[in-house]
Amino acid sequence: MIKGLVFDLDGVITDTAEYHYLAWKSLAEKIGIEIDREFNEQLKGISRMESLDLILKHGNKEADFTEAEKEELATQKNEEYKEYIKEITPADLLPGIDKLLKEAKEKGLGMTLASASKNGPAIMNSLEIMDLFDGIVDPATLKAGKPDPEIFVRGAEMLGLRPDECVGFEDAEAGIEGINGAGMFSVGVGSEDAMQKADYAVTSTEELNLDTILAKASQ
Repeated sequence: MIKGLVFDLDGVITDTAEYHYLAWKSLAEKIGIEIDREFNEQLKGISRMESLDLILKHGNKEADFTEAEKEELATQKNEEYKEYIKEITPADLLPGIDKLLKEAKEKGLGMTLASASKNGPAIMNSLEIMDLFDGIVDPATLKAGKPDPEIFVRGAEMLGLRPDECVGFEDAEAGIEGINGAGMFSVGVGSEDAMQKADYAVTSTEELNLDTILAKASQ
Protein backbone atom coordinates (compact mmCIF):
# COMPACT_ATOMS: atom_id res chain seq x y z
CA MET A 1 0.00 0.00 0.00
CA ILE A 2 1.47 3.35 -1.07
CA LYS A 3 1.38 5.97 1.69
CA GLY A 4 4.00 8.50 0.61
CA LEU A 5 5.57 10.33 -2.33
CA VAL A 6 9.21 11.45 -2.51
CA PHE A 7 10.06 14.12 -5.09
CA ASP A 8 13.14 15.42 -6.80
CA LEU A 9 12.81 19.17 -7.45
CA ASP A 10 14.48 20.27 -10.67
CA GLY A 11 12.81 18.86 -13.77
CA VAL A 12 9.95 17.34 -11.75
CA ILE A 13 8.32 20.15 -9.75
CA THR A 14 9.87 23.17 -11.49
CA ASP A 15 12.72 23.78 -13.90
CA THR A 16 15.50 26.11 -12.80
CA ALA A 17 17.99 24.84 -15.40
CA GLU A 18 17.77 28.13 -17.32
CA TYR A 19 18.77 30.10 -14.21
CA HIS A 20 21.75 27.80 -13.59
CA TYR A 21 22.81 28.33 -17.20
CA LEU A 22 22.58 32.13 -17.00
CA ALA A 23 24.54 32.21 -13.74
CA TRP A 24 27.29 29.91 -15.05
CA LYS A 25 27.49 31.80 -18.36
CA SER A 26 27.87 35.10 -16.49
CA LEU A 27 30.63 33.69 -14.26
CA ALA A 28 32.45 32.09 -17.22
CA GLU A 29 32.46 35.42 -19.09
CA LYS A 30 34.04 37.17 -16.08
CA ILE A 31 37.02 34.79 -16.29
CA GLY A 32 37.24 34.90 -20.09
CA ILE A 33 35.49 31.64 -20.99
CA GLU A 34 32.59 31.30 -23.41
CA ILE A 35 29.96 28.61 -22.81
CA ASP A 36 26.78 27.91 -24.78
CA ARG A 37 23.60 25.94 -24.15
CA GLU A 38 25.04 22.83 -25.78
CA PHE A 39 28.00 22.83 -23.37
CA ASN A 40 25.61 23.52 -20.47
CA GLU A 41 23.96 20.10 -21.00
CA GLN A 42 27.08 18.57 -19.42
CA LEU A 43 26.48 20.53 -16.20
CA LYS A 44 23.02 19.14 -15.46
CA GLY A 45 22.70 16.99 -12.36
CA ILE A 46 26.30 17.37 -11.17
CA SER A 47 27.65 19.33 -8.21
CA ARG A 48 28.67 22.99 -8.26
CA MET A 49 32.40 22.25 -7.98
CA GLU A 50 32.27 19.55 -10.68
CA SER A 51 30.48 22.04 -12.97
CA LEU A 52 33.13 24.67 -12.33
CA ASP A 53 35.93 22.18 -13.08
CA LEU A 54 34.32 21.34 -16.44
CA ILE A 55 34.04 25.05 -17.32
CA LEU A 56 37.69 25.71 -16.41
CA LYS A 57 38.79 22.68 -18.42
CA HIS A 58 36.67 23.90 -21.36
CA GLY A 59 38.55 27.24 -21.25
CA ASN A 60 41.96 25.58 -20.64
CA LYS A 61 42.18 27.34 -17.29
CA GLU A 62 42.05 24.40 -14.88
CA ALA A 63 45.51 25.30 -13.52
CA ASP A 64 44.81 29.04 -13.15
CA PHE A 65 43.00 28.98 -9.80
CA THR A 66 43.74 27.70 -6.30
CA GLU A 67 41.13 25.58 -4.47
CA ALA A 68 40.22 28.63 -2.36
CA GLU A 69 39.73 30.77 -5.49
CA LYS A 70 37.59 28.04 -7.05
CA GLU A 71 35.40 27.96 -3.93
CA GLU A 72 35.01 31.73 -4.26
CA LEU A 73 34.00 31.43 -7.95
CA ALA A 74 31.41 28.75 -7.12
CA THR A 75 30.01 30.98 -4.37
CA GLN A 76 29.75 33.91 -6.81
CA LYS A 77 27.80 31.72 -9.21
CA ASN A 78 25.44 30.59 -6.46
CA GLU A 79 24.81 34.18 -5.30
CA GLU A 80 23.80 35.17 -8.83
CA TYR A 81 21.62 32.03 -9.15
CA LYS A 82 19.89 32.92 -5.85
CA GLU A 83 19.03 36.35 -7.28
CA TYR A 84 17.41 34.68 -10.30
CA ILE A 85 15.34 32.24 -8.24
CA LYS A 86 13.84 35.12 -6.24
CA GLU A 87 11.82 35.75 -9.41
CA ILE A 88 10.16 32.31 -9.25
CA THR A 89 6.38 32.28 -8.72
CA PRO A 90 3.71 29.52 -8.59
CA ALA A 91 3.42 30.01 -12.38
CA ASP A 92 6.80 28.25 -12.62
CA LEU A 93 5.38 24.92 -11.39
CA LEU A 94 5.70 22.43 -14.24
CA PRO A 95 2.43 21.48 -16.02
CA GLY A 96 0.17 19.16 -14.01
CA ILE A 97 2.25 19.33 -10.81
CA ASP A 98 -0.07 21.64 -8.87
CA LYS A 99 -2.98 19.21 -9.49
CA LEU A 100 -0.85 16.16 -8.59
CA LEU A 101 0.37 17.63 -5.29
CA LYS A 102 -3.11 18.77 -4.25
CA GLU A 103 -4.69 15.41 -5.11
CA ALA A 104 -1.98 13.62 -3.12
CA LYS A 105 -2.67 15.88 -0.14
CA GLU A 106 -6.43 15.19 -0.41
CA LYS A 107 -5.72 11.44 -0.41
CA GLY A 108 -3.70 11.84 2.79
CA LEU A 109 -0.39 10.82 1.22
CA GLY A 110 2.76 12.07 2.93
CA MET A 111 5.20 14.05 0.77
CA THR A 112 8.88 14.88 1.11
CA LEU A 113 11.46 16.59 -1.10
CA ALA A 114 14.67 14.70 -1.95
CA SER A 115 16.73 17.19 -3.91
CA ALA A 116 20.50 17.69 -4.02
CA SER A 117 19.86 21.44 -4.26
CA LYS A 118 20.72 23.41 -1.13
CA ASN A 119 18.32 26.08 -2.47
CA GLY A 120 15.33 23.69 -2.30
CA PRO A 121 13.53 25.38 0.62
CA ALA A 122 13.84 28.86 -0.96
CA ILE A 123 12.49 27.60 -4.29
CA MET A 124 9.57 25.79 -2.63
CA ASN A 125 8.66 28.94 -0.71
CA SER A 126 8.63 30.91 -3.98
CA LEU A 127 6.45 28.24 -5.62
CA GLU A 128 4.13 28.45 -2.57
CA ILE A 129 4.02 24.67 -2.09
CA MET A 130 5.88 24.37 1.22
CA ASP A 131 2.67 23.69 3.18
CA LEU A 132 1.87 20.64 1.00
CA PHE A 133 5.10 18.90 2.08
CA ASP A 134 5.88 17.09 5.32
CA GLY A 135 9.64 17.52 5.11
CA ILE A 136 12.75 18.32 3.07
CA VAL A 137 15.84 16.12 3.19
CA ASP A 138 18.84 18.35 3.95
CA PRO A 139 21.49 17.43 1.33
CA ALA A 140 24.25 18.66 3.67
CA THR A 141 23.52 15.73 6.03
CA LEU A 142 24.00 13.01 3.41
CA LYS A 143 27.05 10.78 3.18
CA ALA A 144 26.62 10.22 -0.56
CA GLY A 145 24.80 11.90 -3.44
CA LYS A 146 22.62 10.31 -6.12
CA PRO A 147 22.77 7.60 -7.52
CA ASP A 148 23.24 6.47 -3.90
CA PRO A 149 19.76 5.63 -2.51
CA GLU A 150 20.41 7.44 0.81
CA ILE A 151 18.43 10.62 0.00
CA PHE A 152 15.33 8.59 -0.96
CA VAL A 153 15.56 6.27 2.05
CA ARG A 154 15.77 9.42 4.21
CA GLY A 155 12.74 10.90 2.41
CA ALA A 156 10.69 7.82 3.37
CA GLU A 157 12.02 7.82 6.95
CA MET A 158 10.87 11.43 7.39
CA LEU A 159 7.33 10.17 6.74
CA GLY A 160 7.79 7.25 9.12
CA LEU A 161 7.47 4.89 6.16
CA ARG A 162 9.46 2.10 4.54
CA PRO A 163 10.77 2.84 1.02
CA ASP A 164 8.44 0.18 -0.43
CA GLU A 165 5.47 2.20 0.89
CA CYS A 166 6.55 5.19 -1.21
CA VAL A 167 6.78 6.33 -4.84
CA GLY A 168 9.82 8.35 -5.97
CA PHE A 169 9.73 10.93 -8.79
CA GLU A 170 12.84 11.82 -10.82
CA ASP A 171 13.97 13.25 -14.16
CA ALA A 172 17.61 12.09 -14.09
CA GLU A 173 19.08 8.62 -14.67
CA ALA A 174 21.14 8.85 -11.47
CA GLY A 175 17.99 9.69 -9.53
CA ILE A 176 16.04 6.74 -10.96
CA GLU A 177 18.95 4.50 -10.00
CA GLY A 178 18.79 5.89 -6.45
CA ILE A 179 15.01 5.32 -6.16
CA ASN A 180 15.34 1.75 -7.45
CA GLY A 181 18.26 1.13 -5.09
CA ALA A 182 16.12 2.27 -2.18
CA GLY A 183 13.50 -0.35 -3.08
CA MET A 184 10.94 2.32 -3.97
CA PHE A 185 8.62 2.39 -7.01
CA SER A 186 10.25 4.79 -9.51
CA VAL A 187 8.43 7.28 -11.72
CA GLY A 188 10.59 8.93 -14.39
CA VAL A 189 9.94 12.12 -16.34
CA GLY A 190 12.00 12.38 -19.51
CA SER A 191 13.01 10.74 -22.77
CA GLU A 192 12.35 7.05 -23.26
CA ASP A 193 16.11 6.51 -23.54
CA ALA A 194 17.00 8.23 -20.28
CA MET A 195 14.12 6.68 -18.33
CA GLN A 196 14.64 3.04 -19.36
CA LYS A 197 15.19 1.90 -15.76
CA ALA A 198 12.11 3.62 -14.32
CA ASP A 199 9.23 1.38 -13.18
CA TYR A 200 6.87 3.83 -14.90
CA ALA A 201 7.82 6.71 -17.18
CA VAL A 202 6.22 9.70 -18.92
CA THR A 203 7.81 12.21 -21.28
CA SER A 204 6.31 15.26 -19.56
CA THR A 205 4.90 16.15 -16.14
CA GLU A 206 1.47 16.87 -17.60
CA GLU A 207 1.12 13.13 -18.28
CA LEU A 208 1.48 12.31 -14.57
CA ASN A 209 -1.79 10.93 -13.23
CA LEU A 210 -1.88 10.08 -9.54
CA ASP A 211 -4.49 7.29 -9.78
CA THR A 212 -2.55 5.60 -12.61
CA ILE A 213 0.71 5.83 -10.64
CA LEU A 214 -0.83 4.45 -7.44
CA ALA A 215 -2.46 1.57 -9.37
CA LYS A 216 0.84 0.65 -11.07
CA ALA A 217 2.82 0.93 -7.83
CA SER A 218 0.39 -1.39 -6.07
CA GLN A 219 0.52 -4.15 -8.68
